Amino acid sequence: MELKFKVAARIAKPVAEVFEAVADPAKLSAYFTTGGAKGRLETGATVEWDFADFPGAFPVHVIEVVERERIVLEWQASEGEAHNIEGSEPKDADYRTRVTMRFKSLDDGRTLVEISEEGWRENQGALGASYGNCQGWAQMLCAMKAWVEYGINLREGMYK
Repeated sequence: MELKFKVAARIAKPVAEVFEAVADPAKLSAYFTTGGAKGRLETGATVEWDFADFPGAFPVHVIEVVERERIVLEWQASEGEAHNIEGSEPKDADYRTRVTMRFKSLDDGRTLVEISEEGWRENQGALGASYGNCQGWAQMLCAMKAWVEYGINLREGMYK
């Protein structure tokens, strides 16, 4: 069994604007990284993301960026609860998972965003972490849609 998932959403804005909502750290910080993002997503860069639900900035390694089409990231895997509300800490593992974001311009002017993540080991802790990350990426797409289309930050006050 390979632990991986894909989530998707349609955002009612042009692909250039939706892509920038992820690549630009100021824009990403406005709706997703509740503790802030530092560094533009560019091929070969290592940026930092911080979340109120997981305090402490951590590195995100940018593997590939194809403007308006794809962003490929790697980050530290965890083998424990992810996106927890109870306050228990996830356990870092000694490997990374890979996140691929795809952006596709649709005929009606909207943008299809697909986010997949893969690369966890096959154990119970990694399975739990993958479920948590799937929840987080689905939430990210909902938060992006609300922010890009309506200027609403859904994650405001959600974790702190």
